[in-house]
Amino acid sequence: MSIRTERVAEMVQREVARILQREYADQLQPMVTITHARVTGDLSIAYVYASVMGDTSEKRQATFKQLEALTSEIRDQLASRIRHEVKTIPELKFFLDESLQKAKRMETLFDRIQEERERRQRAVDEGEESESLPSETE
Repeated sequence: MSIRTERVAEMVQREVARILQREYADQLQPMVTITHARVTGDLSIAYVYASVMGDTSEKRQATFKQLEALTSEIRDQLASRIRHEVKTIPELKFFLDESLQKAKRMETLFDRIQEERERRQRAVDEGEESESLPSETE
């Protein structure tokens, strides 16, 4: 990626995030965060990655569908903000970034593994204690 495309991608990410925060926060519930943006070499398309907070996958999908429905309005507002920076306003393509949900799932799995290891270690430790104590039948 060239320096120019990186700068435009950062600008798109920052401005789309501001637009969502200021103009659409009430419409997009639960909260939407723009995690990353990448722009094609000719600056015609911006791939915008959005993370949606929500309890269930269905809620996240529904909010993401709302975001996709607002794409043309968001692009219009983006155009008014960056028209002096670029010749053409890139077409916006949103993608659902589920890296936070995947990280949370991995963390939960690691916690379960740790709990299982501790449980097994306690069982081994308790087994050793009972072996070292003289039994009543001796």
